[in-house]
Amino acid sequence: QVQLVESGGGLVEPGGSLSLSCEASGLPPDSYYIGWFRQAPGKEREGVAVIQHNDGKVYYSDSVAGRFTISRGNAGKPVYLHMKRLKPEDTAVYYCSFGAIRNEYVDDFGLDALRKAMTDWGKGTLVTVSS
Repeated sequence: QVQLVESGGGLVEPGGSLSLSCEASGLPPDSYYIGWFRQAPGKEREGVAVIQHNDGKVYYSDSVAGRFTISRGNAGKPVYLHMKRLKPEDTAVYYCSFGAIRNEYVDDFGLDALRKAMTDWGKGTLVTVSS
């Protein structure tokens, strides 16, 4: 059974940096995506950054590309999201998520489609960007 536990959220000023961590366990050896999604108040959950386990491809939403970096730690279990040049519109609950989904799914259908296909979610960690 996949378990995902996020940490690292908090309050940061605009322009600042913050890193999130997701401890993942129970991951299968098969093809899967793992990564970060977020949900701002009153808005739908959206994709932020994901990694495809088999081929190592990384995908970012247009709103965070160039500012956020997703990476994995030892044995691929921790998944990190390094965020810089944060903006007030980055304020959201950030969720770590997993989905046993084939390679090239995001290439074929996009990050928003992946969000709907992901099967396991952490409880989330709140990031607030405010002065």
